[in-house]
Amino acid sequence: MANKVLSDIEIAQAATLDHIKNIAQKLDIQEDDLEMYGKYKAKIPLKLIDQSKIDESNLILVTALTPTPAGEGKTTTSIGLTEGLNKIGKKTTVVLREPSLGPVFGIKGGAAGGGYAQVVPMEDINLHFTGDFSAVEKANNLLSALIDNNIQSKTRSLGIDPRTIGWKRVMDMNDRALRDIVIGLGGTGNGIPREDGFNITPASEVMAILCMAENFEDLKSRLGNIYVGTTFDKKPIYARDLKAENAMAILLKDAIQPNLVQTLEGNPAIIHGGPFANIAQGTNTIIATKMGLSLSEYVVTEAGFGADLGAEKFLDIKCVSGGLKPKATVLVATIRALRHHGGAPKEEYNTPSTERVANGLANLGKHIENMQKFGLNPVVAINAFPTDTEEEIQLIKERCESRGCKAVVARGWADGGNGMTDLATAVVEVIENGNNVFKPLYDWNLPVKEKIEIIAREVYGAESVEYSKKALTDLKKIENLGLAKLPICMAKTQKSFSDNDKLLGRPTGFAVNVREFEFAAGAGFIIPILGKMMRMPGLPATPASEGMTIDNDGVISGLS
Repeated sequence: MANKVLSDIEIAQAATLDHIKNIAQKLDIQEDDLEMYGKYKAKIPLKLIDQSKIDESNLILVTALTPTPAGEGKTTTSIGLTEGLNKIGKKTTVVLREPSLGPVFGIKGGAAGGGYAQVVPMEDINLHFTGDFSAVEKANNLLSALIDNNIQSKTRSLGIDPRTIGWKRVMDMNDRALRDIVIGLGGTGNGIPREDGFNITPASEVMAILCMAENFEDLKSRLGNIYVGTTFDKKPIYARDLKAENAMAILLKDAIQPNLVQTLEGNPAIIHGGPFANIAQGTNTIIATKMGLSLSEYVVTEAGFGADLGAEKFLDIKCVSGGLKPKATVLVATIRALRHHGGAPKEEYNTPSTERVANGLANLGKHIENMQKFGLNPVVAINAFPTDTEEEIQLIKERCESRGCKAVVARGWADGGNGMTDLATAVVEVIENGNNVFKPLYDWNLPVKEKIEIIAREVYGAESVEYSKKALTDLKKIENLGLAKLPICMAKTQKSFSDNDKLLGRPTGFAVNVREFEFAAGAGFIIPILGKMMRMPGLPATPASEGMTIDNDGVISGLS
């Protein structure tokens, strides 16, 4: 009888975990510096960040081609690459985002890796973890409560016009019924009736701020800069006007500290922050990345969705803001995604076809070109699946070689670190040859439209950018508020280079349409909305939660 293929959670539960104090020792962290959450999780103090060591360490970004709905395995590849680098003698830490409960109970699943390339304890990481998401939620909703309390006040009112409030409440769950609601009903004692709604917690500006903050003072300052709305006489109101920033920061006093866990092979993993990449910056915290760089020779990190979203924002926003200089990028590709971009319907993603792969390589090629525009020649990681054929793999390798980069088969899901040493070696070679010199794509000081057009033209391949009347009105407001020199955080579909999710592969001749603008004055970026972006997802017809169980001993199954 064939051996049973174990699920991710079965693999994770079969692992023997090391005490977190022993994992900390690998990073030369003293036990007294840990704030332990049980035996396998701990918070790390910010005092361990050391700028001199950051400058000497090597930062590696893992990104991907334009993904299928299931994703192409960036997190799995990031963890596997970390295992592989440690296998070849490089002191390496993986630094990742925390999973959101929305995808966990919805359709996509968690974000702790997969197969034999996982971070553990898998259940804890995918569920409540150390309470960071809850803290973000509470800080966000405290500001909401303060806003409505001020509107209700007869003696301390700032005169906020309820019609101008853009701040929403949040919860970490997919719940479409909460997107648009009316609050304050039931009489004068229950507040002033107004339209409101909920976003999912990773879409909160508080989450984005947590990920952009350099230290606790910077966190407080950014929280104070959150834009709330205007008064009836058009004066802008910020969270600092409500004296909210200190109370919000108090709720985040533990959440600002990065979380230390481990990989299946006992290597250090830092997991911290969790913004989505199609509506926010999609990267872990600057603090966590700098912590990893302070404690390791190499740091592997990832940015959400395809390179046109997560990697572009990582490089143009996070790296510029935090003074980070990546030495290498890994571009994850799957043959199923290449078949998808080559015209395969969903039911044929696993059907071998060199013709479809050849057609789909246009998408991968554009991502390679984009990374090279940042001064970073990527290593392509072919995330291996059982349905891949040698002919398809060889075709990818040849096309990548013709574009001046190397493609390596990555077998972390099946073989852990042993399946990733080739990729690890290739990445080290790229770093050691010293040819990668990171440069951002645009100067923050350029006019807003020019920054948007550079991204649209250079990264997406768009022919032009068109603005709705609302977008132009929003842009005028941004300029009047003195925010025009902030970087651009594009909000668009992750399914295409364009803003039309039906345009697969490498579309050309299209226009990008800016429907409206949002801005995150606290986090520090301008958000052009391309199409209609969802900040509160809904559950699918058959949610993943239906397949989950827990027994009398507390053992969970069905989590992925």
